[in-house]
Amino acid sequence: MFARAFRVRANTSIKGSDRRKLRSDVAAAFPSLSTEQVAELVPNKEELNVIKIYSHKGEAITVYMNHRNPILFEVEKVLYPTVYTLWVYPDLLPAFATWPPVLQKLAGGADLMLPGVVVPPSGLPQVTRGTLCAVTLLGNRAPVAVGVATMSTEEMLAAGMKGKGFAVLHTHLDHLWEYGDKSSPPTLAPLETDSAAMESAGDEEELQGKEPGSSCSPEPEQHVDIRDLSLRDRDTCAEVLGKEELPENRAAEPAGDASTGDQQEAEDSRTPQEQMDALFNQCFFHALKCRVKKSDLPLLTSTFLGSHMVSCCPAGKQLDIKKSSYKKFSKFLQCMQHQRILQVKELSKGVESIVDVDWKHPDIKAFAVPEGFSSASAAQDSKSEEREQVYHAPEIIPLYGVSTKMIPLFQESGHRKGSILSSSEVRNIIINYVKSNELVDETNKNFVKVNAILCDCLLDKSEQDEISHLKWDELLSRCLERLQPLHQVTFSGQEPVVRKGNIEPIDISIAQRSSNKKVTIIKNLELYGLDPQCVANTLQQKVQASATISPAPGTKDRVQVQIQGNQIHHLAKMLLEEYQLPRKYIQGLEKAPKLGRKK
Repeated sequence: MFARAFRVRANTSIKGSDRRKLRSDVAAAFPSLSTEQVAELVPNKEELNVIKIYSHKGEAITVYMNHRNPILFEVEKVLYPTVYTLWVYPDLLPAFATWPPVLQKLAGGADLMLPGVVVPPSGLPQVTRGTLCAVTLLGNRAPVAVGVATMSTEEMLAAGMKGKGFAVLHTHLDHLWEYGDKSSPPTLAPLETDSAAMESAGDEEELQGKEPGSSCSPEPEQHVDIRDLSLRDRDTCAEVLGKEELPENRAAEPAGDASTGDQQEAEDSRTPQEQMDALFNQCFFHALKCRVKKSDLPLLTSTFLGSHMVSCCPAGKQLDIKKSSYKKFSKFLQCMQHQRILQVKELSKGVESIVDVDWKHPDIKAFAVPEGFSSASAAQDSKSEEREQVYHAPEIIPLYGVSTKMIPLFQESGHRKGSILSSSEVRNIIINYVKSNELVDETNKNFVKVNAILCDCLLDKSEQDEISHLKWDELLSRCLERLQPLHQVTFSGQEPVVRKGNIEPIDISIAQRSSNKKVTIIKNLELYGLDPQCVANTLQQKVQASATISPAPGTKDRVQVQIQGNQIHHLAKMLLEEYQLPRKYIQGLEKAPKLGRKK
């Protein structure tokens, strides 16, 4: 559900009555939680927000946030816990264990197949079809996924632990997890039954190690690189784990035979149409990753299929779009375009071409080249990716520090000089102060009476004799203006950094040099984690103009980029579209040259 990026439509704070309703809904949905635990999960006073989002499939989802972490999500009036909540209450849901390499596939959108479920000596938890369950990794009781059982425990055992066991909704490493603080699962000691299962798995490994042609051992098993696994398959756990990752729960069979049998059975369980869909997906991602280059675009869709995808088809198999669920190759490409992997346009009447490919798309990056194919192209692609590190725009949050003048207003809530607050925290403190001191105007609740403290903190000397009431909006805006401005910057994979003042925008200006020549100057790139040299090189290639770097006047450790001509159009496209920087942090885009018709 959250394997691909989602769109945020609304973000609002949850108030008293809504909190009480949410608390009762949580208690009804998860009866195993005590009253204290429910109150801890949905607190009275801490910041709690509700976010309305849409998944890549268009599903409307409600997400409840406590501080920075999503704690619950609601789909069609059913509440589900996130992994952040399950790490605090690991026994909230019945848990099923799987092997560590499976996690990456689950995070990519795969469901959990029964061959990938570890059966402990004490037996599986008793569940019915539709039961909400947690998925853990062998050796750690901290859940890494939330899913719904597609069959009861009895049906799983009757099916010989084959087929789809759980429809996975949310995982550690998916986009909902990324919306939080991106913390890792805690290490929770397994229960005695889990420990016995691990020992049993270890014994099976020893037995299989004696079989001819088997070289698996428990220790390397924990360090399998997911990129070394076989094809990315969202339907079968047997293919998710490849040829050496599933022998653990097949002690009676040799390792090679067990995995091959599981793969064959998993493939046989799919209809011919599903198998053809999977083959088209495999060849599509293989071709984009290893065969097609940016210089090949625009590329005729017929050439892409006939020359690139067909060459990626495994020996003994043949691509036939008529045998797939798409029936037409154009519909297959429309599906991929809907997922924003590529863009197709009709450049001439009746002839479609691929005009753009997002090689940084998670599905392309996660695809592993099948064994037996030359990986030279993939290696070259990997090297170019290493050279060009993917830029992630920092998360910038305005903060406010309590200044000396504002101490009387904030000390009632337990804050002192230098306390750092978010805008929503400031708002809540002001509202509580006004209500606790009964300052809301009885005749018009849109106004607040100005008492002595508000007068000293928020009014200028010339206003103190004239103003006795303030509107709520004016009260809050005056308060924010008189607090010390701060901002928090969080770069991908790094700890948040709080800096004084408001963040300076990226400054773009046009200067005139000798012979009436214009140059574009860009400053403050470093504040946003951008390498000025890298930006200069990229711009130089895009516009084929000379770009240089020089010290920025009036600063000690910053530089500025200077490039010939008015290049604001190209610069705007790069900063807004490629680097995904918000427009409010870029100054000077209005100086772009006006595009007129050429006569």
